[in-house]
Amino acid sequence: AAEAAAAQAQAAAGLGSVARLMAVPEDSRGVAWLRSALQVAVGLELATIPPYLCGWWSVKDQRSEVARMIRRIVGDEMYHLGIVCNLLVAVGGRPQIKAAAPVYPGPLPGGVRAGVTVYLSGLTRPFVRDVMMAIEAPEVSLARSVQPSPTVGEFYEGMLGAFRAVRPDLATRGQVTQHIDTDELRPVRTLDDVEHAIEIIREQGEGTESSPTDSFSDDRPAHYYAFGEIYHGRALRETDDGWRYVGPPVPFPDVRPMAPVPVGSWRNTSAHVGGLLFRFDAMYSTVLDSLDAAWAGGGHRTLGAGIRTMRGLQKPAVELMETRNPYVPGTYGPQFRALHRRLPAS
Repeated sequence: AAEAAAAQAQAAAGLGSVARLMAVPEDSRGVAWLRSALQVAVGLELATIPPYLCGWWSVKDQRSEVARMIRRIVGDEMYHLGIVCNLLVAVGGRPQIKAAAPVYPGPLPGGVRAGVTVYLSGLTRPFVRDVMMAIEAPEVSLARSVQPSPTVGEFYEGMLGAFRAVRPDLATRGQVTQHIDTDELRPVRTLDDVEHAIEIIREQGEGTESSPTDSFSDDRPAHYYAFGEIYHGRALRETDDGWRYVGPPVPFPDVRPMAPVPVGSWRNTSAHVGGLLFRFDAMYSTVLDSLDAAWAGGGHRTLGAGIRTMRGLQKPAVELMETRNPYVPGTYGPQFRALHRRLPAS
């Protein structure tokens, strides 16, 4: 028990790097290893949501094709976060979600996709390429070559292998059932459930080795290829030379020009902007607290409350994105800073 607690605490503190975890021999990856790896996965899934939300909220016409594509992917990522939290609870752990909240700009948690800097910005083609596509890049792209680098999919494959080897008892108590966007989060009870859950995460994010449109629910492209359609401005189609972005046009939308959030966050802001930033961060912190509480026994009601609060983040975010920044070209935007200290009541 002490070993497991130490492993989980190490991962929650950002010390359980993917490289270190994957360097552990496969025959030495026990339940404690799974808990540590799943906590890193919690951080990975959480890290994708703020940049995707910024890209989505910056699109002026929320009915546009691109806005709908990004909104769908945000829902998938929230679902993936729920899956890894249920998996962690199933093997006797407790997700540390707020503790895993990353600071932007910065690397992906655990050292996955080394060299990728995740920053927050309005939707631009460089942002799509350097953040969105870089996060989701598969081991071998079906549409272009990529530099060899540890991927999210490889990490999940390692976890699946450990589940298969260890075959741990899976506890359902504390897991959460919840409707998340178009998906239904359910408890994992068997090894088959584990395999299905991890394959959902891998295939929705990267696609399969044979097709970017393989999916458990529909024929929409995996996240990497959907972002590729936005970047290239064309739908992905299979040709005699393989998969290429040569399909119908995907028009790049009119966006609010949110400037990239700088290192150390926005500075020298007006009282109005400072108030909006604090309001947003306080609401975001409430979301994270609700997620922690949901997997600490609060269940679906607490998770539902957190999801409702998350929807409310859009209003202050858009107001920031419509406020001109006098120091750099563009406008302000949310920083997604988790507030860890309770302020005294006024």
